[in-house]
Amino acid sequence: MIHQLVIFGASGDLTTRYLLPALIHLVEAERAPDDLTILALSRKKWKTSQYREHVHEKLKGCGGNFSQKSMKHVMSRIEYKQITDTGKHRQLKQAIGLLSNSIIFYLALPPSVFAPTIKALGQLKLHDESRVIVEKPFGQDLKTAQKLNQLLKQNFSEKNVFRIDHFLGKQTVKNILGFRFANRLFEPCWNNHHIERVEIIWDETLALEGRASYYDTSGALKDMIQNHLLQLLCLIGMEPPISFQERDFRDRKVDLLRAVRQMSAKEAEQYTVRARYGAGTIARKAIPAYVDEEGVNAQRGTETFAQVTLWIDNWRWVGVPFTLRSGKALNRDRQEIAVHFRDVPHVAFGTDKCPPANVLRMQLNPDRIGITVNFNGPGETFDLEEFELKSTLTKQEIPAYGHLLLEAFGGDSTLFIRDDEVEEMWRIMDPIATAWKKGQVKLQTYSAGSSGPNI
Repeated sequence: MIHQLVIFGASGDLTTRYLLPALIHLVEAERAPDDLTILALSRKKWKTSQYREHVHEKLKGCGGNFSQKSMKHVMSRIEYKQITDTGKHRQLKQAIGLLSNSIIFYLALPPSVFAPTIKALGQLKLHDESRVIVEKPFGQDLKTAQKLNQLLKQNFSEKNVFRIDHFLGKQTVKNILGFRFANRLFEPCWNNHHIERVEIIWDETLALEGRASYYDTSGALKDMIQNHLLQLLCLIGMEPPISFQERDFRDRKVDLLRAVRQMSAKEAEQYTVRARYGAGTIARKAIPAYVDEEGVNAQRGTETFAQVTLWIDNWRWVGVPFTLRSGKALNRDRQEIAVHFRDVPHVAFGTDKCPPANVLRMQLNPDRIGITVNFNGPGETFDLEEFELKSTLTKQEIPAYGHLLLEAFGGDSTLFIRDDEVEEMWRIMDPIATAWKKGQVKLQTYSAGSSGPNI
């Protein structure tokens, strides 16, 4: 297991909100490497003591349920160094110094500096097992993703490249695999004969919340659907893998993505929705229109709501629509996968009205699972009532980033994204993004605090 971690972008929000809390949770659970060392790099002209103080203040505000002892342990393992340009080989070599053996490099950086940083790392004489973790967005389209993949291959072997998507570390996401492949009850009906449609939803009441510098150049389509929600689509739709070893598991995900039909411009008009929020009220708080948020360039036409209906052209799923949706500043938080089963084939209850179809709901935040079923109610003998059988899942001990960091320390890339996988994801999204950029799909407006645009 590798015990040396170098974090690029150590003063940024990602590091202080997710990475360092994840490491503290690993220490708390006694899962972190015993001899863990952390080298934090950023442009700030700080001493190590100043950086530790900065992190301590940030961690106090994140509300993590970890002990002071664990936090102090991680703080004591951090050394901070200033680096003004991560793409300069000499600066990088000087900052990294005499770190020996294998190292994990975490690129918690803006995408614009991924390439020069990777090139500079490639010029260092690194141990063969050194690894690099790359955050999303991995490219801005298929072409840039392919260029980034090629650059990584020139400097690292694929087995040492970890393209991270923290959704794959979530407990409920992992439970999808157990639900699908360890229960004989459901797998025989997991196909187009029994399932009518699938929804994968990530709706938030949260508005922009100061993220304009990133979000306004990305939007809901690239921020959520191109990566997180497509990963959920893979887990819901993939064929049973031979095993959950890295190659078997990721091969089946790529197979599923390859089967997703690429849209034409006309289909993008029919099967996609784009919108952004206007002024409104959420929880009695006035929310300005997205275009009036600080740092937003209204001329970009960035969407805060994206809905895409995809079709999977394979034996299992042909004809079943998969709707992926993500929106901000909506009237309720709804983060779930909803699998809608078909109606029963014959109504035998003395009515022309079909009983409600069964719906399986996997809620992602908080972690719950439930299914609606029909029973005879307490009234007339053949009157039906709908019930939901549900269970709240035990909260995972280690957060999603912690699980994935642990996998990276151990060299297991199963829950990370492979090079061909990310390219297939962009193959699916590129025609939609192009149609939107050309204005072939109208940009609608919805009020903050509403249920979203008219669909």
